[in-house]
Amino acid sequence: MDTHYLSPLFSPQAIVVFAGKVDQPDTQTSYGRSICAQIREGGFTGPVTFLDVNMSGTLADLAHSRADLALIALPNEELAFALEVAGRIQCKAALVISSGVEPPLAKELHAIARKHDLHLLGPNCLGYQRPRLHLNAGVAGQLARPGSLALVSQSGALTSAILDWADKNAVGFSTVVSLGPNTAVDLAQTLDFLATDQATESIVIYMEGVTNARRFLSALRGTANTKPVVVLKAGNAAGASEAALTHSGNILASDHVFDAALRRTGAVRVKSFVQLFAAAKCLASRYRPVGPRLAIVTNGGGPGVLAADWVAELGLQLAPLSPPHAQALTPLLPPHAALGHLLDLSEEAGPEHYRAAIMACGQDSQVDGILAIYSPKLAGDHNAVAQAVGELKAAVGKPLLTCWMGDEKVGQAREIINQAGVATFRTPEAAVDGFSNIASFYQNQQLLHQTPPPLSQLAEPDLDGARLLIESVLAERRKVLTEMESKALLAAFHIPITQTILARSANEAILIASQLGYPVALKIDSPDITHKSDVQGVVLNVVNAAAVRDAFGDMLATVQRLAPEARVNGVTIQKMAGKRNGREMYIGVVTDPLFGPAISFGAGGTMIELINDRAIELPPLNQFLAQRLIGRVRSADSLDERRGAPAADREAIEQMLLRVSEMVCELPQLRQMDINPLIVDEHGALAVDARIVIDAAPPSVHRYDHLAILPYPANYTQDWPMRGGGQYTLRPVQPDDASMLQDFVRGLSEKSRYYRFASSLRELSVPMLARYTLIDYDREMALVAVHTVRTPGEDGEFIVHDRIIGVSRYIANPDRSSCEFSLVVDDRFSGQGLGTRLMHAIMDVARDKGLTEINGLVLSKNSGMLKLMASLGFHIQPYDDDPDFRLCSKGL
Repeated sequence: MDTHYLSPLFSPQAIVVFAGKVDQPDTQTSYGRSICAQIREGGFTGPVTFLDVNMSGTLADLAHSRADLALIALPNEELAFALEVAGRIQCKAALVISSGVEPPLAKELHAIARKHDLHLLGPNCLGYQRPRLHLNAGVAGQLARPGSLALVSQSGALTSAILDWADKNAVGFSTVVSLGPNTAVDLAQTLDFLATDQATESIVIYMEGVTNARRFLSALRGTANTKPVVVLKAGNAAGASEAALTHSGNILASDHVFDAALRRTGAVRVKSFVQLFAAAKCLASRYRPVGPRLAIVTNGGGPGVLAADWVAELGLQLAPLSPPHAQALTPLLPPHAALGHLLDLSEEAGPEHYRAAIMACGQDSQVDGILAIYSPKLAGDHNAVAQAVGELKAAVGKPLLTCWMGDEKVGQAREIINQAGVATFRTPEAAVDGFSNIASFYQNQQLLHQTPPPLSQLAEPDLDGARLLIESVLAERRKVLTEMESKALLAAFHIPITQTILARSANEAILIASQLGYPVALKIDSPDITHKSDVQGVVLNVVNAAAVRDAFGDMLATVQRLAPEARVNGVTIQKMAGKRNGREMYIGVVTDPLFGPAISFGAGGTMIELINDRAIELPPLNQFLAQRLIGRVRSADSLDERRGAPAADREAIEQMLLRVSEMVCELPQLRQMDINPLIVDEHGALAVDARIVIDAAPPSVHRYDHLAILPYPANYTQDWPMRGGGQYTLRPVQPDDASMLQDFVRGLSEKSRYYRFASSLRELSVPMLARYTLIDYDREMALVAVHTVRTPGEDGEFIVHDRIIGVSRYIANPDRSSCEFSLVVDDRFSGQGLGTRLMHAIMDVARDKGLTEINGLVLSKNSGMLKLMASLGFHIQPYDDDPDFRLCSKGL
């Protein structure tokens, strides 16, 4: 069960090829001829059998042709029959290389694959390459050189172009996969395989769209957790969003939501093909994620300044040498060298000067990466400098990028650098772009580890009241809430609002205004008017009864003239906010067709579309994510102390964003929302106006199905008593449990570690820790039993700390109906019924997720575990693939 389910596809032991009559090339398709040549000449060491679907005989005659992978390159009318034969001879995977396959035929191929339990890549794809296996199972180009970079592309043309570019730039690949629009094995499954592939250290993706956002984000989060991933996305994520009935709907495009989703996965997005090449160079050089501080070493001021300008443009930091390192370096450089923000070595710089400067940067903790720029000089030896820089890659221990300016004169120097495995670029801007990708990955990893619960630690909202309000509006067959209803919904989630009362006549308006106290604001109340100011439906700072009467009448007349079809409920009266130092901001919600609800924040007021200052984040939010959301907008600077006005209360905005996140998580009917303006000053934040659009909740099997990122499942937390006193907490694992989990594994007996991991490991590696603690709760679950320990300190007071004493886990199988479990308990707590409780709890979660079967492998020598499985009603049988194990399974 340690072997990935796609191994028969991407790491086959034996292949059967359906490509027509091999001895009659004229009868084959162009793809068929190419595949046969690639397989024969590539050097694949496993057995390969060539079959013709028109050959005579029976399936029994083909028993000797059984293989892991069936490679099919035939005319479209023969594809279904060939795939059927592949299934009948018990192939585990199939690759259909074709073009022009229409959707009806693609559905038929998918049905055949499902019937025979085949993992199908294709149709309408160009196949894949696995250079280390000498396997070119595709027609995208010649077999690439081996490397640690994986390429996954949804465009065959771009796959071929990238392979051609890579050959010229000494970039090697572990895997190249061309995915077509109708393939059964999709982008998410391919990423899931690459996440476990030991030959793959980093991944670049070209994509045009996804069909299942939750599955895509799940796979991408799991992959980017341990390996750098860079994505080039073409077009919008899912086309146009639904009709815009709020400001948020007007200014938020699907592509912005895709950006927000990608940040939460820990991956990095690039916006151009050139940037993708830059990222590929850096990742192929095996640079690891670092901070944003880049040191620039140059022998010419002009190129260095260009690079520095681009550093500022991309939001990176220029890293000068710290004083001690600069002082030590100065005697080693030419007389005219200048060590300011740039390390300008002057025109006299030679190999020894570049070597000294780069090593100084490598030893300086204030530097995260180094860019070496060289402009050829008449007396300079650019090849010698290239040789010196290339030799420093291993010694530096940080990302080292180069830019050799020029063309023919520095061609050999670039080749020297390429052969040394150092990323080299033709322009300073491209080199800085490459470093920016690495730095962005480092920053996005912080977002990857954020998995907040659906409800914050603030006072619990009135969920029943909010749902009743929504149901009453939907019962009236309305989708747009009035201002009064919108504010009532906000109040249910404890969002501060201005007191608002609806007046249906001028006299009512005067009475209400006198009760609230002047000055007041009057606003038209209509479900059909999105922007009140467009129809002169807002009057501010009304100071007396006569002005209220006049404003009321004038407003109704104007609205009747400008929007005669609009339904008008009346005019709302509210006291002016009166925040002298208030800043106008806005919080919005929009629902993307693919990624679901997204929360936006930015500058508010009547100029919101023109200012176009916003940042977007996917729910659920926590305080860290809320702070990052606020900090990404330009108008965040206006919240600071300036021009005599005290700093605004950012914490109040953070709490309001958390409240909106709660609304989005708990109310799947919520489609769009505006809180605009949101007035913020030093005393807090106040929602002055709000507009909310709802609709019937989309059909779902489980709670939170409307969210692209599943919240932390706090509902599975339980407290249980221990025999002999005390208690432990059973809860889902969290990313910050890594240290406790490592201590737990180290504290296990050697026998328990062997029974759990079937190896003699003494502790978990960093990737294993990340894999076990940063999980996707949608397709797996890990429950930890946490016991609080109190130990006396030196001052007589007790020191309280938590420790993990047991872990149960399941991972859903590819069929999404069954799962594999694991269980381990601290030896010191055996006999307490902890294992039974952990297994019951993990089975309850699996059952709740709709899974129907749970199974796992237990070592035959592990009699205690086998006895526990039997007591829980598991069926225990021999495991055919390994006699040292027993397969335990149970229906849920």
